[in-house]
This record gives sequence, C-alpha cells and structure tokens, in this order.
Amino acid sequence: MTARGVLGLRFNQEHGCFTSATETGFRVYNVEPLSEKMRAGLDAVGSVRHIEMLHRTNLLAVIAGGGLPKFAENTVLVWDDSQKEAEKKCVLEFTFAQPVMSVRMRRDRLIVVLRNQVHVFKFPNDSKRLLSFDTRDNPKGLCEVSSNMENQILVFPGYKCGSLQIVDLATTEPESSTAPVTINAHQSELACIAINQQGSLVATASKKGTLIRVFDTSTRRQLVELRRGADPATLYCMNFSHDSSYLCVSSDKGTVHIFAVKDTQLNKRSTFKKMGFLGQYVESQWGLASFTVAAECACICAFGPVTPAGSSVIAICVDGTFHKYVFTPDGNCNREAFDVYLELGDDMDF
Repeated sequence: MTARGVLGLRFNQEHGCFTSATETGFRVYNVEPLSEKMRAGLDAVGSVRHIEMLHRTNLLAVIAGGGLPKFAENTVLVWDDSQKEAEKKCVLEFTFAQPVMSVRMRRDRLIVVLRNQVHVFKFPNDSKRLLSFDTRDNPKGLCEVSSNMENQILVFPGYKCGSLQIVDLATTEPESSTAPVTINAHQSELACIAINQQGSLVATASKKGTLIRVFDTSTRRQLVELRRGADPATLYCMNFSHDSSYLCVSSDKGTVHIFAVKDTQLNKRSTFKKMGFLGQYVESQWGLASFTVAAECACICAFGPVTPAGSSVIAICVDGTFHKYVFTPDGNCNREAFDVYLELGDDMDF
C-alpha cells in the first residue's frame, strides 16, 4: 500500500476520521466534511508506516517505517496531540523483540500484533501486559477488536491455515493460556478480516479474494457467504456499516463492492454448477452495488453517514483521492463527492 508517499491508511473506530501514514510523517482527517485535523512531520516522527487513532481523541498509536524512520520498527509510540510541547507528545512507548506489524486500540486496551504473536495491554493507565497469544505467521498484522464495551471481542488468525481465533477479552483471565475458540473459515490463508462495532459479527476473506464469509462471534456459525467475483483478487479492506446491515469490500480490481448482510435478499444472485459426480447447483450471492476507483490503487473503505438519497460509502486511496458514493437498497450507486485529501491543509498553519 504505497503511492504519493502514503504508506498506510486507517479509519478510526466510528469511521468518522481516517489517518494517513506517509514518508513525511502522518496526517489525521475528518470525513464529513472532509478536512485535515492534525499533522506531524519528519522532524517530529520521521516516516511512518501505520497510525491507529482512538475514536476522536488526541491519542494515536504510531509505528515507524518507510525511508526515514525516526524510531525502531519494533516500537509502538502512543502520541498525545493535546500536549503543547513536541517532546512531551509521546506519552507511552512499547518495545518488542520483533518488528510490530500493526496495532489496535480500545478505550481500555491496546493490542500489538507481531508476526507470530498478539499482545493485549491495559490502556491508557497502568499500561501493563494482560494477555499474549501465539499465532501462525501473520505478516499483514491481521487483527480486529470490537469497540463495544459490553462485547469485547478480539479476532486474529489461528494456527491452522485459513482459521480465525476469537477471544472474549471480558472473560479471558490475565496471564492465562486459555486457548481461544477457532473458526475454520477458509482453506487458504486469511487476507482480510473485519468485526462489526457491536462485536457480534466477523467477516473473513482468504488470499484468493473471491468469497467473503460472515460468522456469528457467539455461536461461531456461518451466517452468509458472499461472492466478490470469480477471478482471484487481493482484498485491501472490509468494514461493516454502523448498524451491521451492510459490508463493503475493496480490492486490487479497483472496485468497491457493497453487500447486504442482514437482508440478504437484496444481494444479486447467480447459480453456479459445481463440478463432481452430482453436478449440483449452488446459488451465489453477489454485491447489491459497486463503484470503481483507480485500478490496482490500494484503498480502504467504510460507511459514511446516511443521507436523504441513501447510505454512503467512503473510499480513501493511496494516490491521495477521496471518494464518496451513495447507494440505495435496490442497487443504485452514484458518486456524491470526490477530492484529493493530500492537498488539504497545505496552506494551514499547524
């Protein structure tokens, strides 16, 4: 994920803001209306690979990377932008024996993902390590955690190829070695996962990128199987809508697909004939709507506010472009806004 110096993009938990990690520092943007809210340059943080924002607070978790890093790649810095003096903005530092792949935040927990481990810390006060889990090799740092305080669900790859581990942080004892519950989601390696804000649903996709499966996190039962396409693709991002009615998915085909999760009758359908001696027919659910961005340009996607015209989906691309589309349950999808977020704020005094 890199273009125009952008090394990483990430929405906050409510999808109302997004962060851009770049070769020249990082920036934080508001989605509606689109505006730049914060930035830190090379002198403050160096080049940055990943930024995780805690809701709409001033706290961000920073992972260095790129060509001019100021900090080690095995360190997570917690940055508090409310501090007036630059040298006091780094309020916490976590260092590990291996490079950090990604980081996730809740109001009460910080989760650090290494290639073969996931560590859970108390946060932000008394930031001690509570839990550690071993995983299979996880170079993408796949991991998601619900923001819901009642349903504290953490998901990450399991030991077996294509499997997903589910941990309830509320019931797992600190320092325990309790084995998480595992779902065998796919036959090939996981490439993308998403959890809804309520912590009740998790979506998975493999490196084939053709099928997306949605599971209930409490029963571990598969609820629906969705088809992105027939050709393999690299998936960049998946996100549920705020009410869990829809799921959006972006891929290297330059297309963002929107699926209905609650009322699956809204999805388009086709029938495939499965090979084999039975030759049975299997119905496949395709997206109810889609739109395109620059082909093979990595992007993240999430649901924006509901408008009088319909529900909105936001796509943020590494080429610096911002796309907003509005779709209706009958599958109509129209562009409502386009901008270049990297050009915002350049004339502002931060």
